[in-house]
Amino acid sequence: MPYRTIDLCAGIGGIRKGFELTGNYENILSAEIDKYACLTYEHLFGTNPKNDLTTEEFKQLVENTEYDVLLAGFPCQTFSAVGNQEGFNDPDKGIIFNHIAEIIKRSRPKSIFLENVENLIRHDKGNTFEVIVHKLETELNYKIVGLDYNEDGSFLINSHNFIRNSRFFGIPQNRPRTYIMAFDRERYDIKLLQRLGNLPLNNNEIIYNHLNDGLIEYGADLKYYMSSGYYNTLVAHRARQNENGNGFGYRIVCSPEMEHPIANTILATGGSGKERNLIIDLQDGVAGADYPTKHTPINNECIRVMTPREWGKLQGFINYAFVENGVDTFSFPEGMSIQQQYKQFGNSVTIPLIKTMAEFMTACFRMLNDDNI
Repeated sequence: MPYRTIDLCAGIGGIRKGFELTGNYENILSAEIDKYACLTYEHLFGTNPKNDLTTEEFKQLVENTEYDVLLAGFPCQTFSAVGNQEGFNDPDKGIIFNHIAEIIKRSRPKSIFLENVENLIRHDKGNTFEVIVHKLETELNYKIVGLDYNEDGSFLINSHNFIRNSRFFGIPQNRPRTYIMAFDRERYDIKLLQRLGNLPLNNNEIIYNHLNDGLIEYGADLKYYMSSGYYNTLVAHRARQNENGNGFGYRIVCSPEMEHPIANTILATGGSGKERNLIIDLQDGVAGADYPTKHTPINNECIRVMTPREWGKLQGFINYAFVENGVDTFSFPEGMSIQQQYKQFGNSVTIPLIKTMAEFMTACFRMLNDDNI
């Protein structure tokens, strides 16, 4: 019998899919409020996740639902180094964790799996993560995997036990994120909980060795190429940053002659940020060509941004998670804008990494002698 999951802050279902790929988990309830993400989620899974987890109605629904594992990639912009960094002070997104904690308290799942940005563990000089740990460990009585303790019983938080990078899980994307897995102390033996170890550091599943290992699709449509005016602006901006001693600016991460290129973290902005992962894609007739929506001709170096399909590969949605009988079945709903496609992939998770975490959770359940196994 598979473990039953609920998928909170579901996005387009990356965490859910990673767990389902193990064959040990079945999702029974979801919550997402972004209307475009809901459209894609329903397109992929056949169920509409439109629920607001902050409402009493939804909390009562969860309380009356028999399930085993709570999954949540709760909003990360308020903790991100490239976001507003308001954290718990953000009136809309910062308090989502508190609503999740209330749901945990009222429904007591066997296990919890949370995902957020790398900066979560450092935000506000570590105080934000300390609050989360205190809430889960002390108030809710859950054992967090990888959390150590000082001799006086206080928390000893080692960031290396919570941050995992997609590049070590078969995908060439440098994407460090914070992951929290916890098990219910009221349900499981304390001595067994102390033997769970740490989250996996990597896996043995190589989907792409590097960007030129079938991930980049050369010969892209002209619309993805940068105009000469925009490219020259990026070059000038980078030069100014370098003069000021800063390392910010555009980055060319992949060209045909590079041996083992990897991508930088893709972002959830949907617009800005694509210049962090530029491609040299040489095609005849591209350099200097005019394109209707570009104010200046295409740049002479044939530099372009990654396509949404390439972002989908970087997260494991395309050519991995939705492959059936050797055929990739992933698609967006008809009419989904390119901007939304970027945003939804950037806001999601790297599915092969999540699958590895789900396999680890299953191994933990076995160690805990859970009766579902």
